[in-house]
Amino acid sequence: MDKLIALLTTTQGRIGRQQWWLGIAALIMISIVASIVLGIVSFGNAALLAWLAVLLNIALIYPAYCLGIKRRHDRDSGGTDLKLLIAGSVLLNVLQATGIGMDWVDMGQGVILPMPAIWLGLINLAYAVFAIYMLVQLGFLKGTTGANTYGPDPLDGAA
Repeated sequence: MDKLIALLTTTQGRIGRQQWWLGIAALIMISIVASIVLGIVSFGNAALLAWLAVLLNIALIYPAYCLGIKRRHDRDSGGTDLKLLIAGSVLLNVLQATGIGMDWVDMGQGVILPMPAIWLGLINLAYAVFAIYMLVQLGFLKGTTGANTYGPDPLDGAA
């Protein structure tokens, strides 16, 4: 448990892909449980749930940053792209919560659903492409072999 806490709360050093995936799995489980609780607490109020989702996103930023920055360090990168990914996530989450860029579409039979405006849809598409790039960088590409600027190879002695 101490290793998991250190994994999610420190930014120093490097981690390999396996540790990153384990940390991501932990964050996903935390997010699912928290989302269920927030859904219950919001009593079906969509606006309240949207703002609670923003708060959940903000609460998970630091652990996600800690995981991502150590993984970027393993690839000998300072993590500017990771910071852009996190900022984009928060921005899109706030836009959704405020309703900016959302159009209400009548689906018929009294069903009205929010749909993103074209400009927001294009931003979401660009963000999704960037997120896929970051998933490949963080989760699939091997880190720098041997020591680099950010510390020793986390795989030395693990094989």
